[in-house]
Amino acid sequence: MKRIWIVVLILCACFVSAAWGQQTASKCIKDWSEFHRTNMERWNPCEKVLGVNNVGKLVLKWSYTTGNEVNSSPAVASGVVYVGSYDHKVYALNAHTGALLWSYTTGGVVESSPAVASGVVYVGSAYPDNSVYALNARTGAKIWSYATGNDVVSSPVVADGSVYVGSRDNNVYALNASTGAKIWSYATGAYVESSPAVANGVVYVGSNDSNVYALNAKTGGKLWSYLTSGIVGSPAVGNGAVYVSSYRIYALNAKTGALLWTNKFGTSSPALANGVVYVGSSLGIDRNGIIYALNAKTGKPVWSAGAYGAVDSSPALANGVLYAGAADGSVFALNAKTALLLWSYTTNNTVYSSPAVSNGMVFIGSLDGNIYAFGLK
Repeated sequence: MKRIWIVVLILCACFVSAAWGQQTASKCIKDWSEFHRTNMERWNPCEKVLGVNNVGKLVLKWSYTTGNEVNSSPAVASGVVYVGSYDHKVYALNAHTGALLWSYTTGGVVESSPAVASGVVYVGSAYPDNSVYALNARTGAKIWSYATGNDVVSSPVVADGSVYVGSRDNNVYALNASTGAKIWSYATGAYVESSPAVANGVVYVGSNDSNVYALNAKTGGKLWSYLTSGIVGSPAVGNGAVYVSSYRIYALNAKTGALLWTNKFGTSSPALANGVVYVGSSLGIDRNGIIYALNAKTGKPVWSAGAYGAVDSSPALANGVLYAGAADGSVFALNAKTALLLWSYTTNNTVYSSPAVSNGMVFIGSLDGNIYAFGLK
């Protein structure tokens, strides 16, 4: 009788474990729906197709030519790639074929990277438009727009029914995601080109006034600020810390803003994965670029790898591989543990756009006016 009960308990445990595993797997979101997730770690833990062993076999699947430079970083959701261009347009492309699904013309350059949530694409537009747009993700039809006082090159973040975005009118905005109505704004001392990160009810954002700000996500009230050495990029939040570049990289306590460590490396917005901070730099020998991997707790270098041009593209991590772009026009993939170069491809102009990695594909824009998609044969 005891043996029967033991077998029953084992079977029940296996069933519960399997059910929990399926539930956990179902929560794994493979899309790259914003500049990245709301915490801006720029790490896709759900990518299982591309990895260290096969990324060297990437080939160009398609490219799509827009009417001008592409500085915007792609977002990928439900099989569609969304990206902006200097030709004032937002594009929706079939992720598998590159076929144009729709485009929407704003009133200014679209340098901002789109964010996709609940069937809506949110994106910023620059002078003379200076607006944040909400577009129907399926049709491209405008749902609403909100005019700020200057260029919106910051990439929106969507969390808990609000859209958070910066503007060159020096403000950080929280807008109602459904209506575009302003919930609050917070004035910094200079342009806000940084893309916000949102975690645990706090909005973290950098300003060209050299400060990192932590704001209450509901009210916009300042929780703390930290003065850095220069213009502040887009933060990444994880492990109870905020990581941000400002001609060097800083790690700050996410609750208090206290300095945990700083290091001379880093000019791009950082990526965070598995206890390591990855950051690009344009401060190498002869101004060539370097990618650095730093211990997230201590800031000590794990490795560094040279690039042929400044690396202002924010790295992206997926399944043990680091992806980034460089000023020489290259897109490349490194082994995230060893820095070994695994793959590269050269576009026809500088790559400031940051990669998006989703469902076995890598998407990125170039100042040559093209959006590129790479996958396995």
